[in-house]
Amino acid sequence: MIHSEESVAAELDRVAQRPPAEAAPPVLAGYTVEVAAGSPEEYAQRVRHVLTAALRLARTAEFDDADLPADDFPDWFTDVSARDGEATETFAGDGRTAYGNAGGGNAWPVQDWIHRFDPDNDSRGWEFWDVIPVGPSRVRVWVDSWGESFFGSLELLWLLYTAGGAHVEGPEVRSASAWASEVHGR
Repeated sequence: MIHSEESVAAELDRVAQRPPAEAAPPVLAGYTVEVAAGSPEEYAQRVRHVLTAALRLARTAEFDDADLPADDFPDWFTDVSARDGEATETFAGDGRTAYGNAGGGNAWPVQDWIHRFDPDNDSRGWEFWDVIPVGPSRVRVWVDSWGESFFGSLELLWLLYTAGGAHVEGPEVRSASAWASEVHGR
């Protein structure tokens, strides 16, 4: 099992606040996101909001249930993840289109997306590490992929696009010192 109860709790802590540099593994995988709507800080908040809801469920839900509660997810995320794809926010609808155009495949129904956070499901090959604005319309999303450059992450791409990403590059595995340098603006 990749995601233990302790690792999910630590991941939830990292969503809430930036981890200390000494806690970083030797390498992290980074995604560079061109933000289409709002500031990079607003984008980061949208990503953190969705991940907070998912990770809270990962700690408390019985994933044997077909339908898990989605009440804590923002409306823009549940709406864009609906079968008909009616987005209440333009950034989410544009992100849904960009995800498809980038070869991500079909939209993710919200229940399928949530189930990727089942700790017993090993298809999610990453854990959130940090999201950092790195330009006027760009952010870097860092994840722990246990040093792997190829890992299950389509659900992450879905979030990165629907949160307002126009284009996503990555993952690129880099030394954790690259993340630490971005944290300190170097």
